[in-house]
Amino acid sequence: MEQKESALKRLACSALRGFRKVRTILLTAGLTVSVIALGVLTWNVYRVNQDNVTIAALAAGDDIEIDYTTASDEVIFARSRYLLYRERREEAQTLLDLGGSRMTDPSLRARLLYNHANARVRDAVSAIEKGDPARAIPLTQLAKDEYRLALRLDPSSWDIKHNLDVAMRLVRDFPGYEGEAEEVPEDAPKNLWTDLPGVPRGLP
Repeated sequence: MEQKESALKRLACSALRGFRKVRTILLTAGLTVSVIALGVLTWNVYRVNQDNVTIAALAAGDDIEIDYTTASDEVIFARSRYLLYRERREEAQTLLDLGGSRMTDPSLRARLLYNHANARVRDAVSAIEKGDPARAIPLTQLAKDEYRLALRLDPSSWDIKHNLDVAMRLVRDFPGYEGEAEEVPEDAPKNLWTDLPGVPRGLP
């Protein structure tokens, strides 16, 4: 009987030691996960704060360069708006091509495309007022393409729909016009613009 009790005690002690080891491992693992989670949270808070500082600086007019490969959607959008407002079209286009394509927020990317399309339409209107419809046509074609892409990303946006309609009236979709794929005859602009009642207004 004593041997059985001794064996049971040894078994119980062994089980208790095993439980303690497992508990220690679980506690250590839980602590490690908590530390990692805290580190990730801290980094995210830091990055958001840095993004807010960059966005505020761009809004204030500071020329802040960004790395489009790592920048957040919000920073890319803010930088693009900064460049467009200052008519730095080539830099804005590069940012749209390289940074806009990696944006993960469809609504924000739609707004980015919308801003670019608006800038093209403003340039097209300026070209028309200067008597240069040949320059206005491709600008408006590009703007319409961007409005349409923006609508696919944000189909419920009334502003995008409205401005697409304005662009459609600014330079109509004439049969056979393919932009870069076909050269526009020299007398085409005069014939095109006689159909227009005037430069449509209403862009926000």
